[in-house]
Amino acid sequence: MPAIEVVDHAQAAERLAECVREAGALALSMFRVPIKTWIKAGSSPVSEADIAVDELLRGRLMGARDGFGWLSEESADDPARLAARYVWVVDPIDGTRAFLAGLPDWCVSAALVERERPVAACLCAPATDEFFMAVAGQGATRNGAAIAVTVAATLADARIAGPRGFLNKLAAVAPTLTVMPRVRSLALRLARVAQGICDVAIAGENSHDWDLAAADLLVHEAGGALTDLGGGVVSYNRPVPRHGMLVAAGRNRHAAFVNLVRESRIAAS
Repeated sequence: MPAIEVVDHAQAAERLAECVREAGALALSMFRVPIKTWIKAGSSPVSEADIAVDELLRGRLMGARDGFGWLSEESADDPARLAARYVWVVDPIDGTRAFLAGLPDWCVSAALVERERPVAACLCAPATDEFFMAVAGQGATRNGAAIAVTVAATLADARIAGPRGFLNKLAAVAPTLTVMPRVRSLALRLARVAQGICDVAIAGENSHDWDLAAADLLVHEAGGALTDLGGGVVSYNRPVPRHGMLVAAGRNRHAAFVNLVRESRIAAS
């Protein structure tokens, strides 16, 4: 992998935003219309919309810079990404099941990762007319307005979203938690924490870099944290881009939640 110049994160975010908006428009043009679909490995659905958006983003983003790596749910993994300082991490349509069912909770998710952490991120949810953006050290926005996590420290009456089985276990030790309606896109579920309309969000086991990287930066730049259940920060662009169960919340609630899980010994699965 050839050496490349240090990238200005804000400039990269602006370039990313332009591409993700275009990708969102393409996806929306194929939403709620007849398209080809099939099942890929792991029994996950995929459609020609996923592939079209993936190809658009790869052409725009990889064509703009030399020496960048690429990691996408809908592309064959190229091990050359592991040697790259900068890697585009993309989910062309996060929430494909919702997309195919004609439901609005899906998005285009993309981030630039530098040395295992996201530094620029965009989420485009065109069905609900939402665009989220974050730059490392410069905050997070939704439709151009700054967003922030909730700051309370207590878990009492906290609004929580996540896998039903895990939430059922939580109910036995934290019965005052308020379960939010299901959000099928994991990236959007985490973005709701950054936005402050959900207090705690859980990512189930077997989430991947492309589900997480953009939303991770949104949460952190909105004043929150996204970690594993032991409090460990998530690293990206590893040989196996898969993760165990994760939790996102404002920092005070996040600490309280991690302590609750540790003390109650709630199993992840």
